[in-house]
Amino acid sequence: MMTSRAERLISNATGLDAVVIVNGGEPFLDSTFWYLTEQTSGSFEGAAAIVTKDGLTVLVSTLEEETARSGMGEVAVYRDRSEKEKLIREALKGARRVGFNTGAASYASVTGFMKMAGDIEVVDATNSIAATVSVKDEKEIAATREACRISSTVAREIPEYLFEGVTEKEVAARMENRMRELGGTGLAFETIAAFGPNSSKPHHSPTDRRLGKGDTALFDFGTKYEMYCSDMTRTVFFGDPPDVLIRAYDVVRRAQLAGLEHYYDGAPAKDADIAARELIDSTEFKGRFIHSYGHGIGMDVHQAISVYPKSEQILRAGNVVSAEPGIYLPGVGGIRIEDTCLITRDGVEVLTDFDRGLTVIR
Repeated sequence: MMTSRAERLISNATGLDAVVIVNGGEPFLDSTFWYLTEQTSGSFEGAAAIVTKDGLTVLVSTLEEETARSGMGEVAVYRDRSEKEKLIREALKGARRVGFNTGAASYASVTGFMKMAGDIEVVDATNSIAATVSVKDEKEIAATREACRISSTVAREIPEYLFEGVTEKEVAARMENRMRELGGTGLAFETIAAFGPNSSKPHHSPTDRRLGKGDTALFDFGTKYEMYCSDMTRTVFFGDPPDVLIRAYDVVRRAQLAGLEHYYDGAPAKDADIAARELIDSTEFKGRFIHSYGHGIGMDVHQAISVYPKSEQILRAGNVVSAEPGIYLPGVGGIRIEDTCLITRDGVEVLTDFDRGLTVIR
């Protein structure tokens, strides 16, 4: 019998009697709440998901009652502070050591809940939460696949969006609108569209810079589908680029493949980064790979799997991670190729898809 998400969380929370996911107001809304309740809408400010060995209690105000009852867990509805306090104490009856989502919640949310809960010991449950949400179930994988299908469709259309004089902002807006048209339910993050020298800035925000002949055009983008994210980057050239960028592109592509060989169940997360970095550093581009090879992806586009040289994590079947080596040459341009990948028992499945070969648009 498949266990519920709440059951998996409490089993990972060794030494804790309960785990509480508290939501404050914006921006302190934790995706773990939606993960546990399997909701795809609602704001749930001031709500909490309380997990004990007896199950999941979803504490909400009357504003969110109808939506809450469409999801998982036993719904407890409060109308004022005194009712909320009573429901919290009932849900935590007998619990002493209680884990909280302290990595995502505000100090005020945690301390406020603690005061209403009474005599409890507050424990940081960040690691237990991360270990749970990082291994995706079939429903999560299906949503991620759809998000990746949408972004991959947009990637294949990128050459149609590019013409001399178009701005970074214009292309980014078209890509974002197109992801919505294809069924995306929101952006995974602000789209990066970077032309020419701007492409050497990994976190560039689109500007009014216009596309010209010989420019690199780098796009980092993703959509959400039923709250699950895709994340991909493609770099193309508008006309013939400088030879140094052609060489850099080849190195980045080979580096991504070198890292993917280390994406499998039971692999040390650091190995993929080390393999890609060693390949890049063996070329003229030594030291130009300035970020990690990958990160976890889920309801948040960055989840707590870190694929970097000092990572102590082990990859597990069901992890969704990025594979994104890059080379950045200030004043010239940058190359990044990124895909969303699913770790499987047999290796890795790359979920995003668009030609990774050198693409020159003439």
